[in-house]
Amino acid sequence: MQTDVARAPTKSLTGVLLMCVGVACLSVNDAIAKELTAGYSAIQILFLRNLIALPVAVVIALRMGGRSALRSYRPTAHLVRGVFWLCAATLFFTGLRFLGLAEATTLVFAAPLFITALSVVLLKEHVGWRRWSAVLAGFLGVLVVVRPGSAAFQPASLFPLATALFYAVLMISARWVDPRESVWTMMLYLVGAGALLSGLVSPFVWTAVQGEDLWLFAGIAFFGTAGMTMMTQAFRFAPAAVVAPFDYTALLWATLMGWAIWSEVPDAATYFGAAIIVMSGLFIVFRERELEG
Repeated sequence: MQTDVARAPTKSLTGVLLMCVGVACLSVNDAIAKELTAGYSAIQILFLRNLIALPVAVVIALRMGGRSALRSYRPTAHLVRGVFWLCAATLFFTGLRFLGLAEATTLVFAAPLFITALSVVLLKEHVGWRRWSAVLAGFLGVLVVVRPGSAAFQPASLFPLATALFYAVLMISARWVDPRESVWTMMLYLVGAGALLSGLVSPFVWTAVQGEDLWLFAGIAFFGTAGMTMMTQAFRFAPAAVVAPFDYTALLWATLMGWAIWSEVPDAATYFGAAIIVMSGLFIVFRERELEG
């Protein structure tokens, strides 16, 4: 009993570290995607990323979940989730072409707000006035960043917002997956569905891949897969309420890489709106933890 108690802080620390490194990897993935959008369509980038990552995802699934991880009891559910994921990723990569990395990342963090709101409609869950207040405050933060009706408004801001909406639906749709399937099966089929669906569209938007860009496509596959794997593992080591807040470290990485690579410096309104969105998201996470406890 004492040994289990002693191990708990160590496991939580491991989960936090995995989450932070995983988020950093996905931030590098986003930065590479932004660089690639100058010469390739979002669909082609996603197709090549998933095609390269698919064999790696198979190996990870086999190693972590055994041969049973390759089996799905509801493959149609994974295909539908693949559509949601492809829409989310395509919209985000498209937005990166026109927006700063930090601004696009900030708006995607509206996803927890959408998840809370959609859970009432799609899952018939009860959301109390405290969480509704956090949702409304979060959307106020979104308005601060987007600034509709002002001279600073950019229509491209709608792309990462739509990304947040599709990502929220993707998270909620996890309920459609057969409970007998592991998280590794879900990861594998999401990558596979992404490769299949983007592959059907890619021929219509294909651009010849330049030799100097091959390492970028390899990099986006590596960092994207590594990030997803480490973040998945983080939730296995520690409770969601412990590791989920560290997802917001992506804002730090996005700001640093945007400044270092493209000399992007977010304005004061973006920082202020980001703070509101983050605080709203954290309140929702901790409130859900209280209700589950």
